[in-house]
Amino acid sequence: MFQGILFVLHTGMAWEYLPQELGFGSGMTCWRRLAEWTEADVWLRLHETLLAKLRSADALDFSPTAVDGSHIRALRGAPGPDEALSTGAGRAANTT
Repeated sequence: MFQGILFVLHTGMAWEYLPQELGFGSGMTCWRRLAEWTEADVWLRLHETLLAKLRSADALDFSPTAVDGSHIRALRGAPGPDEALSTGAGRAANTT
């Protein structure tokens, strides 16, 4: 089941097309388990457990890490496209 969930999430394959011959169970069963385990915070606990084990083994290396701000949600109340932020006290004089 677990491998079936990881396989579908990794490949992007539709749940109903998970090949039975791989031995992971049916795609719909994997999908239901994913939903149940998500609701029960299984993934959060698994993540926390893995991080704790990696930290205790000094096996985490964040040196090649890069942060991409395009994946950070904008705060509510941010100016819209018609509300540009001011860059100065007034408009520059037209010299042409």
